[in-house]
Amino acid sequence: MPTDSCHPQAPHRKLRVADTFVSGLMVERALDAITRRVKKLDRDHDIPYLAGYSLDGKTIYIDRHLPRTFRYKDRDIDIDRYLILHESVEKALIDQLGLHYQHAHQIACRAEEAAVRAENVSWRAYDQFTQKYIKDVWHEELKNLPADLDQKPYRDEHDFDLLKRMKEAIHQGRTKHSPKSKVAASVEGAMQEVAARKSAGSKRQPQARK
Repeated sequence: MPTDSCHPQAPHRKLRVADTFVSGLMVERALDAITRRVKKLDRDHDIPYLAGYSLDGKTIYIDRHLPRTFRYKDRDIDIDRYLILHESVEKALIDQLGLHYQHAHQIACRAEEAAVRAENVSWRAYDQFTQKYIKDVWHEELKNLPADLDQKPYRDEHDFDLLKRMKEAIHQGRTKHSPKSKVAASVEGAMQEVAARKSAGSKRQPQARK
């Protein structure tokens, strides 16, 4: 877990302005509070979309190839905490409020951006750095997938190609999981759900006027 929280001890000294005001300091405090509540951070696996979470939300996964820091204006910026924030907010919105992944992802992105800016880091520089590795992750071989990785983001994105790659990696023996493992069953179930949604969507398409 990140150990450079700006406010490691609580309770905090009250601000001179109302807590309801938008404040970079309050954003940093919220970020610290969330990172402290994550049970486990795992950086040992291949994670499509760069980061994700376990089915129970207790583990945040970050792709094993992503560096822990990036250089910005002679500063080494720890990026784990921002990804933890994003994934934690996204998972909570999906599980607790029943939001679709796309909606939860958008809100989580805004929270992540606010946290990055609160540390006087350019969102553009940070985003360019992470996007580069997202592209790299897409082209890498998926050799080590977590058994309890939540497949909902890939289902909701209808990312059949990615799910197919995950299935092929398992069945071709390029991962630590067997075709009869839990992760294989999860991937297969997600593929079937995406296929069913696409089929249902095509049937609802209005016919062109003759």
